[in-house]
Amino acid sequence: MLQYFDPKQQEYDKDFGTPASVSENLVTLEIDGVSITVPEGTSVMRAAALADINIPKLCASDNLEAFGSCRICAVEIEGRRGTPASCTTPAETGMKVTTQNKRLGKLRRNIMELYISDHPLDCLTCPANGNCELQDVAGEVGLREVRYGFSGDNHLQAEKDHSNPYFSFDPSKCIVCSRCVRACSEVQGTFALTIDGRGFDSKVSPGQSETFLDSECVSCGACVQACPTSTLMEKSVIQAGQPEHSIVTTCAYCGVGCQFKAEMKGSEVIRMMPYKGGQANHGHSCVKGRFAFGYATHEDRITKPMIRDSIDQPWQEVSWDEALNFAATKLRGIQEKYGRDSIGGITSSRCTNEETYLVQKLIRAAFGNNNTDTCARVCHSPTGYGLKTTLGESAGTQTFDSVMHADAIMVIGANPTDAHPVFGSLLKKRLRQGAKLIVADPRRIDLVKTPHVETHHHLSLRPGSNVAFVNAMAHVIISEGLEDKAFIAERCETEAFLAWRSFISEERHSPENTESITGIPAAELRSAARIYATAKNAAIYYGLGVTEHSQGSSMVMGIANLALATGNIGREGVGVNPLRGQNNVQGSCDMGSFPHELPGYQHVSDDIVRARFESAWGVKLDNEPGLRIPNMFDAALDGTYKGMYCQGEDIAQSDPNTNHVHAAMRSLECLVVQDIFLNETAKFAHVFLPGSSFLEKDGTFTNAERRINRVRKVMPPLAGKQDWEVTQALSNALGYPMNYNHPSEIMDEIAQLTPTFTNVSYQRLEQLGSIQWPCNEAAPEGTPIMHLQSFPIGKGHFAITEYVATEERSTRKYPLLLTTGRTLSQYNVGAQTRRTDNQVWHDDDLLELHPQDAEDRGIKDGDWVGITSRAGETVMLAKISDRMQPGVVYTTFHHPHSGANVVTTDNSDWATNCPEYKVTAVQAVKVTEPSDWQQRYHEFHQQQMIHLNTARQEAGSGKPKVTGE
Repeated sequence: MLQYFDPKQQEYDKDFGTPASVSENLVTLEIDGVSITVPEGTSVMRAAALADINIPKLCASDNLEAFGSCRICAVEIEGRRGTPASCTTPAETGMKVTTQNKRLGKLRRNIMELYISDHPLDCLTCPANGNCELQDVAGEVGLREVRYGFSGDNHLQAEKDHSNPYFSFDPSKCIVCSRCVRACSEVQGTFALTIDGRGFDSKVSPGQSETFLDSECVSCGACVQACPTSTLMEKSVIQAGQPEHSIVTTCAYCGVGCQFKAEMKGSEVIRMMPYKGGQANHGHSCVKGRFAFGYATHEDRITKPMIRDSIDQPWQEVSWDEALNFAATKLRGIQEKYGRDSIGGITSSRCTNEETYLVQKLIRAAFGNNNTDTCARVCHSPTGYGLKTTLGESAGTQTFDSVMHADAIMVIGANPTDAHPVFGSLLKKRLRQGAKLIVADPRRIDLVKTPHVETHHHLSLRPGSNVAFVNAMAHVIISEGLEDKAFIAERCETEAFLAWRSFISEERHSPENTESITGIPAAELRSAARIYATAKNAAIYYGLGVTEHSQGSSMVMGIANLALATGNIGREGVGVNPLRGQNNVQGSCDMGSFPHELPGYQHVSDDIVRARFESAWGVKLDNEPGLRIPNMFDAALDGTYKGMYCQGEDIAQSDPNTNHVHAAMRSLECLVVQDIFLNETAKFAHVFLPGSSFLEKDGTFTNAERRINRVRKVMPPLAGKQDWEVTQALSNALGYPMNYNHPSEIMDEIAQLTPTFTNVSYQRLEQLGSIQWPCNEAAPEGTPIMHLQSFPIGKGHFAITEYVATEERSTRKYPLLLTTGRTLSQYNVGAQTRRTDNQVWHDDDLLELHPQDAEDRGIKDGDWVGITSRAGETVMLAKISDRMQPGVVYTTFHHPHSGANVVTTDNSDWATNCPEYKVTAVQAVKVTEPSDWQQRYHEFHQQQMIHLNTARQEAGSGKPKVTGE
């Protein structure tokens, strides 16, 4: 078993007081007689810390700009008067600094005495005891008495604020160092905190003297992390005490791939602290990764295998062997009756690379077919198709840090501050530094206008008009001669470019001629195109508002065309950057989850590739692509697809046209679900195999920037097995042997068979911290920036992107266009976050309507609204919002009872079958009761909970309970 040791851990745990300087010029100074050379612009405090010389501090932290308010870090500098603050004093050549003498000691004690004179002396009962910077500094400076007492004015009785579900605010312990305020502004970029008042009356205030819960605070935890006292303190620490050890792992929420230190007491997670060594998050976090980890030990966790013959029967708790043999017998029986292709499986974008790899291997080698797919089918499959066609690789081109070099940034169909909040904070930081922003979105997302950030252009395009929009952008670039001719001549296919140039130059693509389609004023679109094309470095970031359309693949290719035409590929600050939704959706694609591709995007029809896998796996592989997820549903209803193994995906809630999906689920003779909760899909299952959360397993995730991060087990699996062990055991039960002892062995096999992973190993990951593929002989330590000199296909390929109007058009019967998205506090189908206190912020999915549309229908805030499409009908509460343009309505999909996907249709991308979630023609009317579907859903849910409770009662494994949705 590999033991984790990070040689850089001490460096990452150490706070150097002020940020590092990036200057290439060096200066040499002397601190306490020690000579040290540092980059110009380095503070004296940081220079001392680099030499392992400790200068006491309270207001300083190396993720914040120097502030110089506490004065504890005062030093003496030869030839200078006074005692300057070391945090705000830059190091200079020849400087001689003294950090310790009697004068400085007395000064620091006097300053500390003033702080402590207005601070409770309850250290023994304080939740920060043992981890308090104020306490530590008092000890460092030798403070032994406080002469002033508490007889005068003080803040000891200041009212506490417990409104936030995750942390408390105790102003009686605040020293007004401003670290929390600066973290909120400089790191998070929300500016929710301020210092209210002056002098003795100064205090930290959320908003306009609001509670934390009522303020604009987004609960990212940056303020709590920055606080040097127990003023801001996690409630989990208040309740359980200080943790005693920590393990670095990777967050299992969005595709940013933040790393955290899971701080533990034994096997109990006390808190998740953002890891400064995390190369995607650099010590920052969001509310989900930082606080919403409680689902892992929620009482709804199912930890015993269960079986049943019919979904109308109660569950029966059984042993692992019984469940696996039951599943294997059922699946083999189906194949004997209906044929080899009658079963298949779905891999998980929440599970590790190793676990996903094993599932697709099981399907290809044990099932004997290629009926494997993954949730990327319904989110980013057009990214894979579009980028592989134009750039030659199915992934984004940059690191997240690359955005700090961008001069113009275009965000298309994405909402980074909600869906990828840590990257959103980094993006806002660059915008505050002066980068220009273009947002293309039907809805006014937060980025359009937030404190100190305002977009130059919000292109509020009509849903379904993406390709017309991107073609118009390209038309302006070509017709005005703004293309990068040298880049095109050197790096792109000449014939393809000439064909594309002829196509895009046609007047029908001009902003004036597309304005009636997109709704974007021609002058505004032209201005945005010029900003993008003329910037020194221009970057595009896009999300599901690009891919989840009938022309999703065309739009991805159109985006790549823009980058190629302007030469914005192959260096920092540019690129084409898909913001992946789930934590390992990139990895699930890399690992061969698609029915037409083996791991590493190698086509199943390639005889040489297939022979290599056949040799390693010891079995003959099918050379024909298998079924995609939508094909599986159709085949199930046709009676030719009867068995499915579904690991860690909730297709019954997440996929479109819920009625169609549920009918397909009911038609299966054996559905095997491997998950941690009885989710919507598991309610249709015949076998339930308990899964493990990210805290209970070893492996790797791959984030949106192709960064492979280690996932490390911090507590034993509650059900006794990690997910890879379950898949391995099922394969063995099916008669195809798998005998891995550790996920590192699975990664070794992946590296052996996948050219882009050739040099990836756990040992190398421990050495480097993380690796961005491709990682092979040509790039032994990975590839942060793609396509530096060439493309995998040789030269960049311009693709013809003809605009074809979606079939989902507004009509008299369905006059509104529904589009969907996510919210900050919830994640995907909500199975995890709904089982945490994140429910405080978003306990239901709402329908956002423009005031005009609401007035026309007599709908007010909070009314029940019936939403009808050609696929189905559901009911939600109304939220009147001018974020939407008239004629467009919006909702999220985090709660199963809301039935958002009951109304979405089977329309899908022409190339990949990615559903068109973002355009559904609907009608909205005021109603007084839930829809028929919701009533049926409620009855089915209650019945399934009764079946679950029956199993638990009979096994004596838990008290009966029925949880409502």
